Amino acid sequence: MSSSGSQSTVSGLLPQDTTEDVRERGSEAVRQVAVLPVGSFEQHGAFLPLATDTLVACAIAREVAAAYPVHLLPPVTISCSHEHAAWPGTVSISSVTLHAVVRDIADSLRRSGVETLVLVNAHGGNYVLGNVVQESAGSGTRMALFPAPEDWDAARERAGVQTSLLSDMHAGEIETSILLHTHPELVRPGYETTDFLVDDRRHLLTLGMSAYTESGVIGRPSLASAEKGKQLLAGLVESFEPYFSLVTSESATVTTGTAAADRQRS
Repeated sequence: MSSSGSQSTVSGLLPQDTTEDVRERGSEAVRQVAVLPVGSFEQHGAFLPLATDTLVACAIAREVAAAYPVHLLPPVTISCSHEHAAWPGTVSISSVTLHAVVRDIADSLRRSGVETLVLVNAHGGNYVLGNVVQESAGSGTRMALFPAPEDWDAARERAGVQTSLLSDMHAGEIETSILLHTHPELVRPGYETTDFLVDDRRHLLTLGMSAYTESGVIGRPSLASAEKGKQLLAGLVESFEPYFSLVTSESATVTTGTAAADRQRS
């Protein structure tokens, strides 16, 4: 096969558990928790693979599963990437389909005794996942969506990421750093010279990404490093602790803000 037609694959993305591993882990848990990585299959400029968001979601979920007793699920790889349709290789499903897929997974887990599902989302266009979690109240499945913007902010600070979350929109400092740490062989030359910023994107959903960037990049990948990627993942693992405590507790109450501070002082 010619080099232009050859394709590379990434190993190690799928969980290696046997059914007995799952049984043993579940027997020790007060409430069983499954973690579902959700990525995308969309353009990430000329230097990152189409599967970048899936690789990032899997990296986060894998680190979480190494630190907490959760069931790691295989990723949802194709999601809602309609704003990237102008670039070859991008594939999307509808938000209705993604909603149904996640709900079906949650229902299947519940039938096997797993009543908690955490969605680890690495694609900003998967807006519908917030609705799935919102609608899970009273469904019999406790759900959470991770990471929140606040979790990314904390991880950015820990890692010394210079670009703001607003500017680091796509194939920028964060995503390139995580792949330099987890899959450096997949990062092609060119990220060092492809910085492009456009913070006013108010018509993105109407016009798509191609109205704002020719390269497909919005961010500063030149600032990326493997060390930043390592620290970003470590920061996200730390941020997961209150999520795990919440979804495994018998109470659904979060104590934050002034009232919580008053209780701590009393």
